Amino acid sequence: MDDLHTIIRRGQLWDRAFRWTGAGLTVLCLGVLALLLGDLVYEGARRLDWSFITNYPSYRPERAGILSPLVGSLLVMIVTGLTAVPLGIAAGVYLEEYARKNWFTTIIEINISNLAGVPSIIYGLMALGLLVYQFRLGTSILTGGLTLAMLILPIVIVATREALRAIPQYIREAAYALGATRWQVVSNHLLPYSMGGIATGVIIALSRAIGETAPLVTIGALTYIAFLPPAPFSVTREGASVGPTEWLMSPFTVLPIQMFNWVSRAGTDFAAHAAATGIVLMAITLTMNAVAIAVRYRVRRRIKW
Repeated sequence: MDDLHTIIRRGQLWDRAFRWTGAGLTVLCLGVLALLLGDLVYEGARRLDWSFITNYPSYRPERAGILSPLVGSLLVMIVTGLTAVPLGIAAGVYLEEYARKNWFTTIIEINISNLAGVPSIIYGLMALGLLVYQFRLGTSILTGGLTLAMLILPIVIVATREALRAIPQYIREAAYALGATRWQVVSNHLLPYSMGGIATGVIIALSRAIGETAPLVTIGALTYIAFLPPAPFSVTREGASVGPTEWLMSPFTVLPIQMFNWVSRAGTDFAAHAAATGIVLMAITLTMNAVAIAVRYRVRRRIKW
């Protein structure tokens, strides 16, 4: 009996030690993050105003802004979302609900899981050889968007499959018992119920993509652009009309690249510009994550199993 009490006390001691160690490490990580964010806000808040948002990048610190990289980031994310989200959700639904469980699908699933952990610069090298040299798309917004779409596609597929797996099996069995086809089960029950998890995974993947720099530098994204892509159906100075998709082939830059460009310059003024750009990037990322949390909360409130 004494040995049993000793084993129980030893287990309780390890449990308390693990709890306090975990709490200490959590506080340490949050403290470091708070210090970094505080330093970023302290450095960049003095430069963050409306002119900083609406001005083009410039070699003069007092006139420099982030208009072209901000628009470039938004356009690249539009291409990325329109490419990766439909393909990722369709692939996830097929692998989870339609594909037969055999060695071939097992290999595909293992490769998808491994692709989610591949360094982003590898996607940049692949896009450089495939999109820039083979398909001759150049260093355009389309190339940048497709590169980031390849980067986040495994994440969207994995998130879709996990969201579908979370739905109880009896939902499927009840629908099949009433004579529903497989597509009716997927479209009327599985996708609506899993939309919260899928949307969360998609927005988190897009949040990662908007901060990526290495693959875009690899494909040749510019570090200085003082113009915007041509608007669809507009007229140029030469009188030529602009097509609806001409902006896709325009050169581009994005916020992380502009931030890196300013950090590499000498002087405290450009350092403040880089910090202000970081604040804008953090605000966009936090907004996207807040939208993901709101969508997941609203969808879960509507689900009643």
